[in-house]
Amino acid sequence: MSKDKVVLAYSGGLDTSIIIPWLKENYDLEVIACCVNVGQEDDMEEVRKKAVESGATKVYVEDKREEFVRDYAFRGLKAGAVYEHKYLLGTAFARPLIAKTLVDVAHKEDAKYICHGATGKGNDQVRFETGIASFDPELKIIAPWRMWDISSREDAIDYANKHGISVPVTKEKIYSRDQNLWHISHEGGDIEDLTTEHQEDILYLMTTSPEKAKNDPTYVEISFEKGWPVKVDGKALAPVELLETLNKIAGENGVGITDIVENRIVGMKSRGIYETPGGTLLMEALNELECIIFDKDTLNFKKLVSQKYADLTYSGQWFTPLREALDAFVDKVHENATGTIKLKLYKGNIKVAGRYSDYALYSEKISSFGDSGELYSHKDAEGFIKLFSLPNKIRASKK
Repeated sequence: MSKDKVVLAYSGGLDTSIIIPWLKENYDLEVIACCVNVGQEDDMEEVRKKAVESGATKVYVEDKREEFVRDYAFRGLKAGAVYEHKYLLGTAFARPLIAKTLVDVAHKEDAKYICHGATGKGNDQVRFETGIASFDPELKIIAPWRMWDISSREDAIDYANKHGISVPVTKEKIYSRDQNLWHISHEGGDIEDLTTEHQEDILYLMTTSPEKAKNDPTYVEISFEKGWPVKVDGKALAPVELLETLNKIAGENGVGITDIVENRIVGMKSRGIYETPGGTLLMEALNELECIIFDKDTLNFKKLVSQKYADLTYSGQWFTPLREALDAFVDKVHENATGTIKLKLYKGNIKVAGRYSDYALYSEKISSFGDSGELYSHKDAEGFIKLFSLPNKIRASKK
């Protein structure tokens, strides 16, 4: 009689490396590892080899980079999704796609279980399990961090050493990292001490420290069509290549570093260091393009949509009718969001150096302090001010 199967979300990091032997010790299941490539800089053949050596009977390595950038990261970009004013949601964009892929593999393998290595304190357990439930609520979840007697990353390292499993961290460099094409996050270790400055030389993997960045400024032009980024410096690029190009440009100029204390889904606060070099340039450029194209009411309402979209994404509510409805609004208001923004980068700073669009509502002739022609007369303001200030006058007369 064949064993039941469990599909494990596998990265080859500390948590998932020890989960395979732990599953073997505690369950009579066939372990199928599934590594979803969303742009983490890992040798996928080594990841596959390590999973097999750890006890997996089969390994799926699913290349989802194009889908991740096009349908998740760039969707969030158009929506302006930034969580608590600072976090550009790199991990949160990837988790729904990973969850969907796990379900696809589980169906292909006729597996009854899905296992993940997210901790019982973190956001990813919510994102994974909500995403999985959105496609197949019958699948059973195994979440070792909510079950085993391993209580810390130090314990996990001891477990790995005891079982002869190589892991990419040590007790001296114990940071928890998550990388994809949009960003890399750093948590744990000395980062958890709010009174200390984070260690740039140890942490940064996608970005140069601003102090050590180039001494000369870099100019870059980013072009959009209907809110979608399509060109860098006039060259048309596919989504993955475009983001990789901007990651390199921003990274070498020290752009895209965020140190944030954020509110987790599960109620506690946590500190994270995020590097989002290319994404920071894209968000800055699109915001500037919107400022010259959107009218006042549209721009203000878009800000409300952006906040809601960020909250939904952060909380793992990607596969929901509300998120899809917000996308419909975002697509509609970006019908004229076509143009080019020129940015100047220097040692971690971004300065707008040019705005170009045939759809800009800005008119230099009208906005100028000089003669505005027939469209606007300075005298027009008098009647407007009388009507605009009428409620103030009425209130004052009642006092």
